[in-house]
Amino acid sequence: MEKYTLIITEKPNAAQRIAQALDHKGKPKRVEEKNVSYFLAKRDKLLVVVSALGHLYTVMHIGKGRNYYPVFNFKWAPRYLAERGAKHIRAWIEVVSKLAKNAEEFIDACDYDIEGSLIGYCLLKYACGNKENVAKRMKFSTLTKKELEKAYSEPLPELDFALIEAGKTRHEVDWLYGVNVSRALTLAAKRWSGRYATLSTGRVQGPTLNFLIDRERSIRSFVPVPYWNVRAAVYVEGTAYEVEYEKKTFEKRVDADAVVKACKGKAGKIEKIEKRSTKQKPPIPFDLGALQTEAYGLFGCTPRRTSHIAERLYLGALISYPRTSSQKLPSAIGYRAILKGLNKERAYKRLASGLLKIGELKPREGVKEDPAHPAVYPTGNVPERALDESERRIWDLVVRRFMAVFGEPAVKQSMRVTINVNGHRFYLRGRRILKEGWMKFYKPYVRTEELALPPLNEGETVQLGEMLREDKFTKPPPRFNPSSLLKKMEEVGIGTKATRADIIETLHSRKYITEERIVVTDLGFDIIDVLHRYCQGVISVELTRELEEKMQRIQTNSEKRENVLFEVVEGLKPMLEELKQREAVIGEALSNAIKRSRMQERIVGDCPTCHTGKLMILYSRKTRKRFIGCTNYFKNVCQTSFPLPQRGTVKPLHRPCKGCGWPTLIVKMRGRRPWTLCFNDSCPKKEERRKRLEMRSLQKRNPE
Repeated sequence: MEKYTLIITEKPNAAQRIAQALDHKGKPKRVEEKNVSYFLAKRDKLLVVVSALGHLYTVMHIGKGRNYYPVFNFKWAPRYLAERGAKHIRAWIEVVSKLAKNAEEFIDACDYDIEGSLIGYCLLKYACGNKENVAKRMKFSTLTKKELEKAYSEPLPELDFALIEAGKTRHEVDWLYGVNVSRALTLAAKRWSGRYATLSTGRVQGPTLNFLIDRERSIRSFVPVPYWNVRAAVYVEGTAYEVEYEKKTFEKRVDADAVVKACKGKAGKIEKIEKRSTKQKPPIPFDLGALQTEAYGLFGCTPRRTSHIAERLYLGALISYPRTSSQKLPSAIGYRAILKGLNKERAYKRLASGLLKIGELKPREGVKEDPAHPAVYPTGNVPERALDESERRIWDLVVRRFMAVFGEPAVKQSMRVTINVNGHRFYLRGRRILKEGWMKFYKPYVRTEELALPPLNEGETVQLGEMLREDKFTKPPPRFNPSSLLKKMEEVGIGTKATRADIIETLHSRKYITEERIVVTDLGFDIIDVLHRYCQGVISVELTRELEEKMQRIQTNSEKRENVLFEVVEGLKPMLEELKQREAVIGEALSNAIKRSRMQERIVGDCPTCHTGKLMILYSRKTRKRFIGCTNYFKNVCQTSFPLPQRGTVKPLHRPCKGCGWPTLIVKMRGRRPWTLCFNDSCPKKEERRKRLEMRSLQKRNPE
């Protein structure tokens, strides 16, 4: 093969799209070797475009064995040497190394951020034989043909070494914390109980779990306080409207009762009508965190899933690079060109054409800026394939947000009517939108409710309708959900835009937390209790934020990687020594917590027969089959049991069946969609299903 330029991308989809954009006919040749695909493209010269598969290299301990700590000696090595299940990485690296031998020029075209820069650097250094210092860098924010051609013809002369240094430091610091503290916890539990269970923590995972535990303690220790309020309605032109009493809450029930007694059944006089108009500015463009928050609030899509969907849309050249913290949309992205592209899509034609008629397009922007990428925006391309429902939703959200930032302010009018009833004042409130402005672009995602009031005049009499006293209690602070927890992490400055969602997912997978409205398990409590006593640095927000700031300074060449690593090691040494000295106590506490956690995972719910025992998933020693049985069986009190599917995984859902209120489980089998199982044979929903099946069977037999 003739000499060529080797272009390295981060993912296979990106390699294909870049090859198509740079090939002069748009039809690069696909080559497959050892199950690894790469592309040959012709331009001014032959181009070979090959991808990584995410991180092909990782930090690895220099030495043998896993049953000891502390470990401070490490090296960068191929992932297949460090991780089980990464054997396919070997072939990938071998193919890249082979392609590098005949290349005369090297270009890094991985995503332009810390992780992408590190991925490209490692391949160029280790797989390509120290080509990191001669390689050029393509920088782009979308995978559109126009931007990729520009990035290729005007590459940066060298790699972004400051970003690479920051990326190396982050991985090395995370490895030092993670491997040492995780080993200390895992080995302590194993040496005490003789059973292995993976326990982990890290410099971001620890503080995040600590937030959740602080909130959990506040909820569990919360003492509800009774209070009372008054609800009432007034009739205007035969229609009832809810009104609020001038005093929102009463500390004494007798005071609320007195108001109800004084006003019930009475007429009221309109004392005052106040109208106020306010302008609401357009929203600001999405950064990744805001996109994740909005998608969770609108669709219930977890931050991690939103990130994955956005990545697919980026690889499909439908949106710009999503892992950004910017709220800026520079004019260089070409507002009009994007809108002209969206104008081809029927759903956006009317809105896009309306914006194109504006003389000067000026977006409303936020304060946050990312030197690598602008805010998330649509490229103007239309989908080349059918999008699934989740992809269509996120793409639509990004498109409508982009158009909304160019809209005019919306104008809202609020109206407050003061009604005097026997010396007591009630307020009737109305609201309406006078001018939609940007809202017409962001429908159906605008959160606003209108309540139009009929014409009213001061001095007019209205009749008070239903009136009652409500007995209430103060509520504990709300639980975190994935979206609010991600926002909390962002506020305090721990983790990165690319890693926060994965940290939350890890806490779930380690069984430290459960449920969507996050509940901390006993295991999570015990992990933090151990760290709080013997290893406080790992759960310190201040220490984690300080490390993040130092890594930011590495990106600006104002901090040295070696200094940061030295400080981390010196800080870890006394923590690990303390953990080692207390290993037996820690091991006992963690082993008991693991045992309780495993038991809790098998509990399905309350027994509907005896009402005192718990239904749990059990295994028969005789038949080795699983079934549901009552814990009172072992006390010879309750014989309740139910069969279970023997294939796949079965987990309690911890929510009642909508048909009968019995506990439910989720069943997952390979090749089938998960389904919810109610094991009550008398469940009304099951009876309805049986009747429907019987009707279908009869219709098939007697089609006439």
